[in-house]
Amino acid sequence: MNFSSSLAVLGENAPSNRVALLMAGGDGTRLQELTREIAGIPIPKQYCRLLNNSSLLEATLARTRLFAPSDRINVIVNDNHRDLAIAQLNTLPSSNILVQPQNRDTGPGMIFALLHLERTHPDAIVAVFPTDHFIDDDRTFVAHTLRAVNAIARMPDKIAVLGTAPDRPETGYGYILPDGPVGSTDRAFYVKAFVEKPSLPDACNIISSGGLWNTFVMVFKLHRMLDLLRILVPDEFNKLSELRESPQKAAELYHAIGPWNFSTRVLARIPQHLITLEMADVCWNDWGTRESIERTYRALNLVPSWNLPGSERMIRAKAAAKLATNELGVA
Repeated sequence: MNFSSSLAVLGENAPSNRVALLMAGGDGTRLQELTREIAGIPIPKQYCRLLNNSSLLEATLARTRLFAPSDRINVIVNDNHRDLAIAQLNTLPSSNILVQPQNRDTGPGMIFALLHLERTHPDAIVAVFPTDHFIDDDRTFVAHTLRAVNAIARMPDKIAVLGTAPDRPETGYGYILPDGPVGSTDRAFYVKAFVEKPSLPDACNIISSGGLWNTFVMVFKLHRMLDLLRILVPDEFNKLSELRESPQKAAELYHAIGPWNFSTRVLARIPQHLITLEMADVCWNDWGTRESIERTYRALNLVPSWNLPGSERMIRAKAAAKLATNELGVA
């Protein structure tokens, strides 16, 4: 099936209550040396123009516009990145930029964002999009996400996760081990196990058993995910649920909670509630390291700007630094 060509049909048939949530709260500390080379200052990777003079956040936003209109696209960012974020998200309604007090990893960020969506779109089917990934085919990728939306409309108690076939063992990724097929839905499976950051031997075993990489692109009914969070992480959920009545207490609540990872604390514990949809025709890469970025550049037969000869690199670096300081509002 050519999912790219069916994007319009999938969009017309998908439930209209779909909402996008872009996760842009990471600090990107592992790539600060590289982002300093590119932007002149060590900014988080999602704000850095790593390819085609576009940041990963801008590329994700452009892709998401194929999924939902602007008023249904929400982005969670950190307060200390507010200026960078607003400059790159100025086409969205300001109320759709959700500013958490600080980065506490993906768990608190997810709850913070979902509690906001509970107020604005209580009946939503939510699609979660990380903003630090490379995707080579936007239309096909969004078509797969719309497939997941349609699956969740039929199976509202499930959490759909997009998976992709590994081309190498990676110990820093999450893995999904598919089980039997989900009805007649193409390349959709129940989930036998979800393993976050396995050892190298375990990663090889999972791959040999047909395991997929977890892209962290998820689709779910909002109320279903909130119910699962309340059950699986009750202490953490109950603390942040005070935001329902007192959103002004966000800074105080964040100061009192520790960081925790959503995949480890939630997804890895509920394989029986997951389904996975394989993207067999999309090139996906988690740009978490310089090596992963440069691997993608080699596949595209491109030379990274930071590996260009000295004079050309300096010219580009100065232009990038000027652009970055303008976005930060520095005179």
